[in-house]
Amino acid sequence: MKFFIVRAAAVLGVIATSVLDTWKEEEEKKLLLDSGILEVDEMTGQEFEKFLDVHFRNFGYGVTLTQDSQDYGADLILYKDGSKTVVQAKRSKNPVGIKAVQEVAGAVRHYKGNKAIVITNNRFTENAYNLAESNEVELWDRKRLIEFILTAKKCK
Repeated sequence: MKFFIVRAAAVLGVIATSVLDTWKEEEEKKLLLDSGILEVDEMTGQEFEKFLDVHFRNFGYGVTLTQDSQDYGADLILYKDGSKTVVQAKRSKNPVGIKAVQEVAGAVRHYKGNKAIVITNNRFTENAYNLAESNEVELWDRKRLIEFILTAKKCK
């Protein structure tokens, strides 16, 4: 009898874990759909910049989109509470490397910004993280971008 109870508890544990995993997957899928990240994955670079512009404005930022060429490594300049943030937007099918970090690190000085951010719909390479840390550049990967989009949508 004791063996039967232990065995039944083990089976119930496996079932409960499976149900929780399925529920977790469904929640993650819903989060992705609600965020619009799948649409971001299909955007051009310019569309992604405009997408970020709209969402930052929802957060109360003043936003300037830079010129498409000769932007000195910045795609958006954000203004809020007396601070100027320089943003490099990288809508990419591949992990983002050090080039984006180098560009925004130079751009923050050129535009006399207080802060630099690289935002991507993907992830960053280890070298990008290393260079960002030594240049005080903030990196927003896919997960951070989804959180930002969802929060910005609530600010409307």
